Amino acid sequence: MGERVIIDFETTGLSAMQGDRATEVAAVVIDETGIIGRFQSLMNGGRRIPPFVQALTGISNAMIRQAPRAEEVMRQLLDFIAGRPLVAHNAAFDHGFLGAELDRIGEACPTGLLCSMKVARRVYPEAPNHRLETLIRHVRIEATGQYHRALADAEMTALLWLRMERKLQKDFDLPEVPLELMQRIQTAPCKALDKCVASFKRRGWPA
Repeated sequence: MGERVIIDFETTGLSAMQGDRATEVAAVVIDETGIIGRFQSLMNGGRRIPPFVQALTGISNAMIRQAPRAEEVMRQLLDFIAGRPLVAHNAAFDHGFLGAELDRIGEACPTGLLCSMKVARRVYPEAPNHRLETLIRHVRIEATGQYHRALADAEMTALLWLRMERKLQKDFDLPEVPLELMQRIQTAPCKALDKCVASFKRRGWPA
């Protein structure tokens, strides 16, 4: 299956398009054995963090004032990613901030982020909801740190992703779970997981 990188941003707000900035980023590398590499940094994008976001994340304006500039951190992040496939929980959110921060340094944003939340909706349809914290409790993964901090969220997303891969392998007797299959699953109808995997096994398995 190769290495995959799980990425997570903490931010000043919900919309990069409306000028919100990243305040922290983390990325972890996984292979079939588990987490094999980590990157984490606070980052100073020059925008103040609202009080309610400070309360949620524990990241203060004082911490950000002492953090490295966002441009420096994003170049380090690109080096760490090294062209490997990306996964995020609620990938549209993280992809928006990844693209906006990379645009500021004149770098192209990677495409095709896989979304662990979308995959989880199909693999765990019985979960009360598909927020990361709920899913971690639902599948009985031990929390690795404080929610809404980038490294802990990235680590827990990584563990969830690995758990889903192993569940798919067991449930559908798969030798491995290629990223192409996960791409198909995340866009399949939520009640059509069996048909999606069966179709992939018949027609889409890499040679």
